[in-house]
Amino acid sequence: METLVIKDVHKTYGEHEAVKGINFSVNEGEVFGLIGPNGSGKTTTLRMISTLLRLTSGNISVCGHDVMRESDEVRKVISYLPEDAGAYKGLTGRAYLRFMAGFFADGEEFGRMVDKGIELADLGDRIDSKIDTYSKGMARRLLIARAIMPSPKVAIMDEVTSGLDVINAFEIRDIIRNIAKRGVTVLLSSHNMFEVDMLCDRIAMINEGSLVLTGAPEELKKEYQAVNLEEVFVKAVKK
Repeated sequence: METLVIKDVHKTYGEHEAVKGINFSVNEGEVFGLIGPNGSGKTTTLRMISTLLRLTSGNISVCGHDVMRESDEVRKVISYLPEDAGAYKGLTGRAYLRFMAGFFADGEEFGRMVDKGIELADLGDRIDSKIDTYSKGMARRLLIARAIMPSPKVAIMDEVTSGLDVINAFEIRDIIRNIAKRGVTVLLSSHNMFEVDMLCDRIAMINEGSLVLTGAPEELKKEYQAVNLEEVFVKAVKK
């Protein structure tokens, strides 16, 4: 079942066309990667899907809801974690999750949501430390927990491991896999093609606003006789 469908989507800023008629779909429970160099149109695409930017033309539907005509319904079923997301550093991790849960629930549901966030963050006793004492990896875990605890159907994450060391990036990828196992559809962007190869069921490669190809990593490497996705990308762009 297709959770997300993008059809002939364009985004123009004045005379500059940032996204040039891209098409792809994402299935329920899938980890799908939108990959390409910095400035290729990945973040713009994610922001359009998340209702933060208006399409110039084309259509995007999320769980059957049109992002332009039914943006309120779309926001009920998605979470969006931008690359530059931050938390309130003067709060503890627990207080931050409680604050954010208050926008979505009350009563018993509020308590369950906070408990779920604490479980997802998996910070142990540090959940009661102030966020300004967290490492970058710890803060990212907390932000992912915040994004997932309301039980979205689609989690959209932009460069989710950017700036993290090897161990923290490994742990974040493991969290994302577990999120998908819970039935959440994950759409993520990355310029790290090694990471996407390890993590994603399928990918779409984008370059200069245009879609280059889509498919499962192993299938694409076989098709292009490449040892990794970076080589696939280079061969596809030069094709």
